[in-house]
Amino acid sequence: MKVSLFQGILMGVFVLGAAVGLFVFATYTSKNTANTIGPVLVWGTLPREDIDATLATISQSEQGLKNLSYVEKDPKTLAADLSSAIATGASPDLVLASQEELYTLSKFLTPIPHSTLPMRTFQDTFVGEGNLFLAQGGEGYYGVPFLVDPLVLFANHSILSSSGIAKPPATWEALVGLVPTVALLTPNRQITRGLIALGTYDNVHSARAVFSSLLFQTNIPVSTYSPSGALVASLGSSSDDSGGAPPGRSVLGFYTQFADPSKVSYTWNASLPDSERMFLTGDLALYLGYASRARYLRQANPNLDFDVAPLPQPATATVKSVYGLVYALMIPRGAKNPSGAYQATTLLVSPLEQAAAAKHTGLAPATLSQLASAPSDPVAAVTYAGALYSKGWLSPLPASVDTIFSGMIGDVISGRSSLNAALTSAERALGALLRQ
Repeated sequence: MKVSLFQGILMGVFVLGAAVGLFVFATYTSKNTANTIGPVLVWGTLPREDIDATLATISQSEQGLKNLSYVEKDPKTLAADLSSAIATGASPDLVLASQEELYTLSKFLTPIPHSTLPMRTFQDTFVGEGNLFLAQGGEGYYGVPFLVDPLVLFANHSILSSSGIAKPPATWEALVGLVPTVALLTPNRQITRGLIALGTYDNVHSARAVFSSLLFQTNIPVSTYSPSGALVASLGSSSDDSGGAPPGRSVLGFYTQFADPSKVSYTWNASLPDSERMFLTGDLALYLGYASRARYLRQANPNLDFDVAPLPQPATATVKSVYGLVYALMIPRGAKNPSGAYQATTLLVSPLEQAAAAKHTGLAPATLSQLASAPSDPVAAVTYAGALYSKGWLSPLPASVDTIFSGMIGDVISGRSSLNAALTSAERALGALLRQ
């Protein structure tokens, strides 16, 4: 007999269009789930080979998941594809995507009501970042968290050890202090080896996640709901109650200093290759990227000797913060089998299924029970720990955000705008996108 994740929660019923979906956290036998779940089509933004491998593993013990099929979708076109599918009666039964797609997807989703999934149960079961899927107005949740991909620090062990550095820096202050020791510059300030890719935007891999992490570590939410329920931009452009400098200005100043040739922290510029490519070639000591990239880095350069460490934090921080992608399973409007889709969801967040999904994707489980014990694999251990304090924000299309952040940072490092002016302009532009 197979026990799902939420014992003791009674069968819930909610209406999805003309269909009735059952949110069942109960006890199933493999035979019963195979008969009741039926075919479930999943559209998702995670790699197909990873999800197919996950389904192949878990369907051996859970017969009900044998009828799941997965189609990989481009996150850039997912919302448009889903809208078209709903309009033509060809909607999938589940959508697997991160919070970066939620803002544009939400209009096509049916929230799971609190009568079906109580808020206390949700919060006791999933990572804190999962609360991003809470629908405003008391409608419930847009999705059930499945996996988390936090930002981490990749470190070239050979470069650090040959520079007399025993382990990657744990704080940003310690990191800045390593620049003169590690970075190699020619007499005319050309960079031949960098410490870390920070300061620019377009050639910094996962720059949006990096800059968001720095904002979170300064208690700046990036986007937040106003008292009226509207989603508004918050980049910290205003002074705090004490009248001090705007907190966002210090974040922007810290970030851009690494591309300022007049600073001792100068270690990166816009003429250099993409940061991930430079790390792979052994010309960059530290690289900030999603934990899931560890497998790619090993495959791309088997001779690269690197460690994985948590993202640095401010030395004065009392709590940790890191940007992460939290992937959730969501039921779209027009799903042909919403009841089966939700039963499948409850199985996919069960312990064995979560462990299998984490293993095949390189991500962390989204359930607190699975994160309670650190795995033996060192990369997974860092990934699991980061998932516990990962954060995110509801954003417009990522490409649009990149345009705003890139312009802001480019204006500062080129001298076209002051820190305050660039930050204020970016906050206004982001707010305008959120109002569309």
